[in-house]
Amino acid sequence: MSSKAVVLFSGGQDSTTCLFWALGKFDLVHAVSIVYGQRHSVEIEAAKTIAQLSNVTHEIVEVPQVLVGTSPLVSGDPVGQYDCVDDLPGGIEPTFVPGRNALFLVIAANRAASVGATDIVTGVCEEDYGGYPDCRRAFIDSMEGALSLGFSGDEKEFTIHTPLMRLTKKATVEMSMSMDGCMDAVAYSHTCYNGQVPPCGKCHACHLRQRGFDDAGVPDPLITRLESHGARI
Repeated sequence: MSSKAVVLFSGGQDSTTCLFWALGKFDLVHAVSIVYGQRHSVEIEAAKTIAQLSNVTHEIVEVPQVLVGTSPLVSGDPVGQYDCVDDLPGGIEPTFVPGRNALFLVIAANRAASVGATDIVTGVCEEDYGGYPDCRRAFIDSMEGALSLGFSGDEKEFTIHTPLMRLTKKATVEMSMSMDGCMDAVAYSHTCYNGQVPPCGKCHACHLRQRGFDDAGVPDPLITRLESHGARI
């Protein structure tokens, strides 16, 4: 019997790395991207491109804009701008969308059940997580148990894999470099909270991404690709 996994796939650097991790672990991978009323559609376009490059089954799930709040990802509020990574605020980053990861995992579990999979992969991380409480291992463990009980009555029905949970951004870059084709795909990923291409370089997500590549001592393949096409960054 072949092994199957569902990957929550935003089209960002972290979920792209997790997608390639899953491709090395499972026979069949079903990537799921979720449109939830987020600020930008560019990340979904990135997800489409990377799914085609990696030759995986890709599903885009559209849900009503049920997630609301002050996060600039789901409101008209401006995205925070910072001069350098050391200026990033502590605590919970204003871009946090309450309930987003819980909703995403419910959808992923539904899709897993529909394709006969019990493994779910998500790119949450405790090291560079912007204070998001739903990126912690304790939350993932609780969702793993709750979803398993709710879907089958067996508390061990699902396994939620978090390959990046203990990794710094540097270590995430190094993981990407270790997997064939991953860095080529990362070159098409999208991270910028402002939805800009080329990325704004000022938002929380841009700073963390750039720090990872700087610490790893390698150029960001997204920037390299854009510059090769004449973009001024």
